[in-house]
Formats: sequence, C-alpha cells, structure tokens
Amino acid sequence: MGEIIVEIELENSGDRRLFEEGYRAEDEIRRATISAVADTGAVMLALPEDVVGRLGAAVVSSATVMYADGRRGELPIAGPLTVRIGDRRMPVDCVVVPQGSDALLGQIVMAQLDLVADCVNRTLSPRPESPDRPLLRL
Repeated sequence: MGEIIVEIELENSGDRRLFEEGYRAEDEIRRATISAVADTGAVMLALPEDVVGRLGAAVVSSATVMYADGRRGELPIAGPLTVRIGDRRMPVDCVVVPQGSDALLGQIVMAQLDLVADCVNRTLSPRPESPDRPLLRL
C-alpha cells in the first residue's frame, strides 16, 4: 500500500467574501493548487507555512499536536480558507506546519466532503452512495 496524493485547490475565504461584496477584483483572490497526502491518521488539514503565507491566511489560534512518533508540540492554526477537491468544497482552518513539510489532508475534510481513501489503488474518491454530492451522516 502506498501514499494517496491528491491535488487540492485552496482559496482565501476572506478574499472571496470581499469579491462578492464588490470590494476586490476576482483576480485578487489569493489561491493555490497543491499536492497533499490524504492521511487517514491526520485529523485536520495541515499546510506548510509558505503556502499559508501565499494565501494570506491569518493565525487564529494554536493547538497541541501529536506527531506520528508520539512527540507533542504546539502549532498555529490559520484560516479561514476554502478547500476544493474535484467539485466538492468546504470552509476550513488549517494547522500550519514548517516550510518543506508535506501538506496533509486529514479526516475532517475527507469526512465532510464524503471522500473515501482506497490505499490499495491509491485513490481518493466520492463514496459510491453519494457520487454527486456529499452525503453527511447525522
């Protein structure tokens, strides 16, 4: 089994709101398209600090994180952003990781977008029961 690498589109949600209110041109919305590891062991979206900086996302808080090797640390949380995978999108904050780190797509985004990780075929795709839009379980 291998890593699942997925292309994600990111957008500064505040810039989008300013565009919709007529205060900013659409080409001034800060965006980025990057590759991320679909990581079923991660909870949140994690983005390298250079990507967060390009998007102009503000640090809104911090969180204690546990790394895969059991170490703990504190990292900033930034947002708001919009993440899009295929035709599905959602608002999200992200954990800011050091520049050069892999972007990680965690469980929160995969669950809300109703995407299923297939580690054998190395794909991330909509759940078969909900091919057109997310089906959220309550």
